[in-house]
Amino acid sequence: MKNLSRLLLAMLLVLGYSNVDAQDKNNPWQITIGVNAVDAYPTGDGLLTTGGTASETIFDEFANVDDHYNILPSLSTISVSKYIGNGFSFGVAGSLNKIDQWGDVPGSVEDVTSNVDDLSYYGLDGTIKYGIGEALEWKTFDPFVGIGGGYTWIDEVGAGTLNGTLGFNLWFNENIGLTIQSSYKHAFEDYLDTHFQHSAGISIRFGGTDTDGDGIYDKDDACPDVAGLEAFNGCPDTDGDGIEDSKDDCPNEAGAAEFNGCPDADGDGVVDKNDNCPTVAGLKALAGCPDADGDGVTDADDKCPDEAGPAANKGCPWADKDGDGVLDKDDKCPDVKGTVANNGCPEVTEAVQATLNEYAKTILFDTGKSTIKAQSAAVLADIIAILKEYPTAKFTVEGHTDSVGSDTLNQRLSDSRANSVKEYLVTNGIDAFRLSALGYGESRPIDSNKTRAGRANNRRVEINLAK
Repeated sequence: MKNLSRLLLAMLLVLGYSNVDAQDKNNPWQITIGVNAVDAYPTGDGLLTTGGTASETIFDEFANVDDHYNILPSLSTISVSKYIGNGFSFGVAGSLNKIDQWGDVPGSVEDVTSNVDDLSYYGLDGTIKYGIGEALEWKTFDPFVGIGGGYTWIDEVGAGTLNGTLGFNLWFNENIGLTIQSSYKHAFEDYLDTHFQHSAGISIRFGGTDTDGDGIYDKDDACPDVAGLEAFNGCPDTDGDGIEDSKDDCPNEAGAAEFNGCPDADGDGVVDKNDNCPTVAGLKALAGCPDADGDGVTDADDKCPDEAGPAANKGCPWADKDGDGVLDKDDKCPDVKGTVANNGCPEVTEAVQATLNEYAKTILFDTGKSTIKAQSAAVLADIIAILKEYPTAKFTVEGHTDSVGSDTLNQRLSDSRANSVKEYLVTNGIDAFRLSALGYGESRPIDSNKTRAGRANNRRVEINLAK
């Protein structure tokens, strides 16, 4: 019982160690609980009690369970091992058994099995194993070899052993499997025979850390703190579009890979987050909005969506109401047909100028005064009508006299009559900024002042296009 206590204490220490040591591999720990069988016969060492030798060779009757195996009908072995890298693991195993047969009597003709009193058997062994299955990348069938040493007691007598192990794990899933192994235990002392110890048990692998609980251990998890998918090494794909969040420009909306995980609801090649018109197919150049007339103004902002026009005019074409070829925006006379050379305004021709002066020279004044006679109203109305046809043209109202009287008087009278006509025109609707008044006195006669008719022609008013 003393040795059994030692064994239990050793197992508790091993288990305690397994629970506090850092975990840095997937399921690095393995516990195996099962039964063991001790077999002394096949080694050929002879009897435990005599120390003699037998002629039988090793492995002879290796599987003779009935005659040579000592099996305790209960859980009789426990082992704990830890993966240390590159296919190697280190483990400690403890076992107990009852010995009632120990090989055959040496030299007997019939190889009579040596029966012994029920002896207590205790073993504590350490083993370094190499996983052949890992090297071959086998997942279910996992053979291994091992070498190590330990100490074995038969009742109160113990000796050290050198052990060689061969076995396999058969994994039912990632964590649970069946382990079967055989160990050849060579004793260093004569009073303990070399023997085999076989075992079979259920193994449990554990110890891998999975912080985020996504089923992917931290060592293989690229996102260990966030639950994710195996396909993305443990990283999440929140919107389920097949693109992990770290590479997804729209991680909360399912989209296409060509758009880095962003959706394009209207299929216009502009992702919704950059699309100003996400429900209507449009143009990339217009942030996903349509432009039916192709004028570069989106339909939503286009006052004339079916007729091309400049953005400056809200997508509508510039008007030319008077049809003179000069757009209203550039037309100084948008309601009057003019010429391109005169910015859309009509040009005062020589004929128009001549007509104006034919009318102007018929304006009558009181003798020696600047007062316009009432009978001149009709001709002034005709003049006003002509001036309104040329709304941007500027004119000079000129006053002229004959040579009768002094120059000073004639100059003053011509100025006064010119201004009198100007004021009349302004009063009747002609913009003042278009008119100027200037008197020339008797300096610009158009006829002879020696005759009554000539002097009458020289007393006149002219309305000329300003230069």
